[in-house]
Amino acid sequence: MAMKLIVGLGNPGRLYANNRHNVRFKCLGWYARSQGISIAQRRARARLGVGEIAGAKVILAKPRTFMNLSGRAVGALVAKFGVSPADLLVIYDDLDLPLGKMRIRQRGGSGGHNGMKSIIAHLGSRDFPRIRVGIAPLQEDEATAIPKEATRTPEYVLSNFTPQEKPIIKEVCAKVADAISCLLTEGIVAAMNKYN
Repeated sequence: MAMKLIVGLGNPGRLYANNRHNVRFKCLGWYARSQGISIAQRRARARLGVGEIAGAKVILAKPRTFMNLSGRAVGALVAKFGVSPADLLVIYDDLDLPLGKMRIRQRGGSGGHNGMKSIIAHLGSRDFPRIRVGIAPLQEDEATAIPKEATRTPEYVLSNFTPQEKPIIKEVCAKVADAISCLLTEGIVAAMNKYN
């Protein structure tokens, strides 16, 4: 049976649960609930859930390492389950995308994201699919605009979403879950054409 490993990057623990940096934990949790999969097992430096979707064994993983060390957990999971980079899907936040937007890619660099840098270093490959989820701040007008340089700080990515932003995040989590289903059943090209 084919196997797919889907990893949502984030920081472990309740302190970080609602941070911008943890939006992919939320997306993966949404997908898990939609498929009736519980992400409760603890193995290989991650919390895991296992299911069967479209004839493939699917492993959902939330690393228990901190974001900048994501490669340690992902590398251990790839080795443990014997999956190739092409059968890995990583979901992570992106400051260069507007809030609530998503992009699917077959491969690529880290884009300056420390979690992705760590994964690429541990795998020795950039050839794995990924879903980027936008966390750039809402810019309603000049008076409320956050300067771009202010978003490039740990304080910003570790801040929580505002009440105005939460409905947008809820929508994108549902959209990411749909995109994962499309990717698993129809392939990554179909998912990119439909959701990018």
